[in-house]
Amino acid sequence: QVQLVESGGGLMQAGGSLRLSCAASGNTRNINSMGWYRQAPGKQRELVATIDSNGATKYADSVKGRFLISRGNTKNTVALQMNSLKSEDTAVYYCNAVFWDNDYGGYEYWGQGTQVTVSS
Repeated sequence: QVQLVESGGGLMQAGGSLRLSCAASGNTRNINSMGWYRQAPGKQRELVATIDSNGATKYADSVKGRFLISRGNTKNTVALQMNSLKSEDTAVYYCNAVFWDNDYGGYEYWGQGTQVTVSS
């Protein structure tokens, strides 16, 4: 079993910065990529940024140049540095971890979510 614990959300004015962190615990031996998704009220959950075990990153167009995703040396932590925040960044942010097992294939876990609110 795996648990993802997020921290760092909160309220910030537009133009400010926030940093989200996520730590995976439990059986993280087969962890592959980690990432962040967000869901605003009335909208579907969307990808924000991901980073794989080799450090390759992917960003949503809406956050490119403003957000930076990184992983810790142990590969079971991920952080999202959010700069130049906009009101449209307001959402619940979810940490995601994707695993690969040669016997069971791919599977994923989600964190409980952390609220980010950007005031204009």
